[in-house]
Amino acid sequence: MRKFILLPFLIIVITANQAKADEGMWLPLLLKSLCEKDMQDKGLKLSADDLYSINKSSLKDAVVLFGGGCTGEVVSDQGLLFTNHHCGISQVQYHSTVENDYIKNGFWAKSQKDELANPGLTVTFIVRIEDVTARVKDIIETSPNQRGINEKIDALEKTAIEGTHYEAETKAFDNGNAYYLFVTETFKDVRLVGAPPQAVGEFGGDTDNWMWPRHTGDFSVFRIYAGKDNKPAEYSADNIPYKPKYSFNICTDGVKQGEFAMVYGFPGRTQQYLPAVAVDFIVNESNPAKILMREHSLEVMNKAMQENDKVRIQYTAKESRISNYWKKWKGENMGLKKTNALEKKKSFEAEFTKRVYENPAFAQKYQALLDAFNKLFAANKEALLAYDYFNEFYYSSGPEFFKVMGNFENLVNNFETLEKQGDTKKTVEKLQKSCDNFYKNFDLATDKKIFERILPVYIKGCPGAYQPEYLAEEMKKKKNSVEALANEIYGTSVFAS
Repeated sequence: MRKFILLPFLIIVITANQAKADEGMWLPLLLKSLCEKDMQDKGLKLSADDLYSINKSSLKDAVVLFGGGCTGEVVSDQGLLFTNHHCGISQVQYHSTVENDYIKNGFWAKSQKDELANPGLTVTFIVRIEDVTARVKDIIETSPNQRGINEKIDALEKTAIEGTHYEAETKAFDNGNAYYLFVTETFKDVRLVGAPPQAVGEFGGDTDNWMWPRHTGDFSVFRIYAGKDNKPAEYSADNIPYKPKYSFNICTDGVKQGEFAMVYGFPGRTQQYLPAVAVDFIVNESNPAKILMREHSLEVMNKAMQENDKVRIQYTAKESRISNYWKKWKGENMGLKKTNALEKKKSFEAEFTKRVYENPAFAQKYQALLDAFNKLFAANKEALLAYDYFNEFYYSSGPEFFKVMGNFENLVNNFETLEKQGDTKKTVEKLQKSCDNFYKNFDLATDKKIFERILPVYIKGCPGAYQPEYLAEEMKKKKNSVEALANEIYGTSVFAS
């Protein structure tokens, strides 16, 4: 299962010494005040300071954001780290060829000099987290516009890291009711150490993904490298293995029934508190739309991968990414229906309404809350569905052809400005590198077939008012022939190669 950095750096408690799990999700710096004793009563043998501390090394110093959206854990004093197989598959693919197929056969570096560099791959540590809610709310209340807010928050972040090589970012929590500043350290030289063969790393395929128990060897191994001063550095043959502040010990004793367990990392967004109207939309409209779009795309992709080894290598990471959430949404719908979640939400809201009206103080404040939720959602439901279709077609699971075009938009729209600033050469060089990486893993025939398969699904499902006008115009010119439109786009565009 892929983890995305939407809610950053949280601890999720998932089991207790009871038949039913006692679940929760917390920012590490809040553990001492919120739930340290409760966690210890349930079997945790560590203190809150052992989990998160800015004054001494702690577990937080061994938990990393791997790449753009996965969790990794440092397991040695030589910078060795583990992450999921599917999180490292892009790097395995990057180094694979038909003749030297690391995806199929796996890869293991016999020594540190055999470890493989991965341009663009980063690993990020959390240095500290600060509660800046009061300061950010004051900025919002006293600033005349969004630009002013952004400038003051930028200044707040700059002050937090002044005199260091760290980076800082402020994130909103609880729908803007809380704000936390994350100070981070990012390493840019991360090398592939090992990965099992695909048959082990993805054993069970989509059938087992997002399921429990799983029997897959879902791991890959990397090493973080640093400069001679143990600080982040660009790739260099002179770099040395990073010496972390803390690393996890690997337990080989196994686990026992009822033992305390928790997950420390970068999970996805929780939707636990959505109103019933939103759950209804997810189950009956949003998830089915996204599942259908991805099914069509995956069918084309898998067929092409089975027929051609070069395409198989080019599309392995894409297929893994697309199928990951395709399976997640299918399972999510199955679980929501099996547990009768929608009816439970409605019952909960009915009880909420009853209690509100029984208390005059609450009635005045909350009696219109659910009605406001429902009206707001009804007004925006079409746009939400259109967004799902648009996002799937243009970004997530549709043809990639349009993505490479989009990379040139800044150059085309701002050429004169870039030229005056002397940035055209740098921009073109960046685009050249981007194109090299893009076309390395792009097959025109496969992409064209994906376009032909899912464009009709998009046109049929996406609310018409939200479809691009030019699409309707082009389809009319082609007498509603998707094949004719595809032939023109893919046959005449300079971006075809």
